[in-house]
Amino acid sequence: MQLILNKRGAKLSIEDGLFKISTDEGLKRVPVSKIKSILLHKSVSITTDAVIEAIENEIDILFVDMTGRPKGRVWSNKYGSISTIRKNQVLFTQMAKGARWIVDNLTTKIDNQISLMLTLGKPDRSSDREIQTVIGKLNRFIEKIKALEYNNIADISKKLRGYEGVCSRLYFDIISKHLPEQYRFKQRSQHPAFDMFNALLNYAYGILYGKTEAALIRAGIDPYLGVLHRDEYNRPVLVYDFIENFRVWAEYVVINLCIQQIVFIEFFRVENNVFYLNQHGKRILIQSFNDYMEEIVSFKGMDRSRDQHILILAQKLATQLKSL
Repeated sequence: MQLILNKRGAKLSIEDGLFKISTDEGLKRVPVSKIKSILLHKSVSITTDAVIEAIENEIDILFVDMTGRPKGRVWSNKYGSISTIRKNQVLFTQMAKGARWIVDNLTTKIDNQISLMLTLGKPDRSSDREIQTVIGKLNRFIEKIKALEYNNIADISKKLRGYEGVCSRLYFDIISKHLPEQYRFKQRSQHPAFDMFNALLNYAYGILYGKTEAALIRAGIDPYLGVLHRDEYNRPVLVYDFIENFRVWAEYVVINLCIQQIVFIEFFRVENNVFYLNQHGKRILIQSFNDYMEEIVSFKGMDRSRDQHILILAQKLATQLKSL
C-alpha cells in the first residue's frame, strides 16, 4: 500500500506503532506493516519519528512536485547489495553489454507501443488501416535498431535518440486521434503540460519514476549512473533508461481514463494555459494507477503484480552487473 499525502496542511506522525495522518477532516491511523511507500506533496509535513520508523521498516519516502515528478527521497543509508554492483556500473556504461541492454529496452518499449495501439481501433474499424500503417513503420524501426553495429553506446546513441523520437511522435499522434475530442492534443508537452492528457500522463510518469528509482536502489544499483542518458547533471539518469520497459503501463491507465471520460476539466488547475491536476484529479489518477500496478500479470514469463515485476527486473540487472 502506498500512503499519499497531497492535501495542504496534512501531517504524518507516528503514534503507538501506527502512522497517524492528520488533516482538517480528522485523523486516520494505518499500521506501519501495511505501508510500502509514502508519497508527500507540497504543503504537508512529516515528523522525524515517522521518518525514522519508515527507514527502519524499509519504507520509501518520496517528495514530489505538483506534476508528480520526484524531487527527493529518504531511504536507508544501506544500499540493497554489495558495492561491486555500483563499481561495475561504470564499466557497463562503456561496454557493448550496456549498449545491448539499451537496445533491448528500446525495442521492448516500441513493442509495447504497438501492443497498445492494437487496442485503439474504432468500432467501425475506420482507423484500422492507419493504425496498421504506423505499426508497420514502428516495426521497421525495431529492425533498424536491432541491426545496429556497436562496441559501446557512444557508437549508436545519436541514432537511437533519433529513432526513438520519430517512433514516439507517430505513436502519440495515433493516440490523440483515438481519444474523445476534449482530450486530444497537438503534441507531447512534458513540462509544462498544455492539455489534460499531457497533464495526466506527466503525473502518471512521475509516479512510475518513483517506483523505478526505488526498485534500482533496493537492488543495490546507483540510479545516477546512466547508459544512454548520461549527460544530465544531478539527475537519476539510469531511471530514464530503465523505465522504458514500463512506460506503457502509465500510458494505458491515462488513455483508458480519457476514453471512459472519467476525468473532467474541473479536475485541473489552469494557469497561463498550463494544466496541473488538482486534488480531485490526483486522487482519481493515483488510485487508478496504483490499482493497475497491483494487478497480477504475466511479464517476462512470470506471474506477478506489475509493481513486483519492476523489482524483479531491477534485481536481474543487478545480477548482470555483479557478474561482469
